[in-house]
Amino acid sequence: MLIRHKRASDVLPSEVTPYSIFFSRRALLRAATAQGLLAGLGSIMFPRPSFPSQEFSQLLKTKWSSDALSKDDNLTPYNDIISYNNFYEFGTGKRDPAKNAHSLRPSPWTVVVDGHVEKPGRYDIDEFIKKHSLEERVYRFRCVEAWSMVIPWVGIPLASIIKRLAPSSNAKYVAFETLFDPNQMPGQRFPVLSWPYREGLRMDEAMNPLSLLAVGLYGRVLPNQNGAPIRLIVPWKYGFKSIKSIVRISFTEKQPLTSWNMSAPQEYGFYSNVNPNVHHPRWSQKKERRLGGPANIFGFTAKRPTLMFNGYTEEVAGIYQGMDLTKNY
Repeated sequence: MLIRHKRASDVLPSEVTPYSIFFSRRALLRAATAQGLLAGLGSIMFPRPSFPSQEFSQLLKTKWSSDALSKDDNLTPYNDIISYNNFYEFGTGKRDPAKNAHSLRPSPWTVVVDGHVEKPGRYDIDEFIKKHSLEERVYRFRCVEAWSMVIPWVGIPLASIIKRLAPSSNAKYVAFETLFDPNQMPGQRFPVLSWPYREGLRMDEAMNPLSLLAVGLYGRVLPNQNGAPIRLIVPWKYGFKSIKSIVRISFTEKQPLTSWNMSAPQEYGFYSNVNPNVHHPRWSQKKERRLGGPANIFGFTAKRPTLMFNGYTEEVAGIYQGMDLTKNY
């Protein structure tokens, strides 16, 4: 007999967005697919025509799990997710990515795999999807500026891809790079950061079941401004760790360089775990404002306490046992 123990991150069934509401958009897309109209729905709905139809159908039909939700979490509306985010390759303003990311061409797309791995090479994005099952996960997603969202991502467990690529025992870290192409990403014409954008995880972090390579959200193909065609999701870390539009995955023995740690090491450490007890030098991280939530009389969403590890303590705290997280921030 299987006994499921309730976790602090679980949500009550009565507090989950109804299935019929969540999948109403999916029904529309499914009908459009049946009529052969999907290619005409525009770049935001279907930005890469080469996406395998079988996998896309599976993406649309996959049910999402509520395991990663807490009792007071509600899904952030789709329009908020795609219109308010950080993606400095398209501008430093929160609204800039939605305005400027139309220049990104997410198809065709390849990902280079190199380093201490048995199966290096250049992989077409479709190959990453064809050989793995797509899963839908609902995760909190928190940015360091003290705002957060709850997003239903669709993607592939990072551990599944790592196992297939077969890293050697020398691989202690996994490093990622974003596309560098100022013609497609106009923000890269300015030295805001040292381009291309780089991020990395320790191997045990990358293998954690919560780590995801996302290819969609809300049952739709990932919009350009949210990191199309493939991006990382590490929900217990601040949002800048979840690198977008990935073109390289490297398995390294030494801790890789990361963009924000290179740019401002006094503010952004390699680990970047959500930790309300470590203050950002320029603001407190003890509270956050949830986008899309009910507004108060002043038009703002009420702030809430920031949870350690973004609420995923039970799932990830063991990774950092014995570490001083005020020094390894």
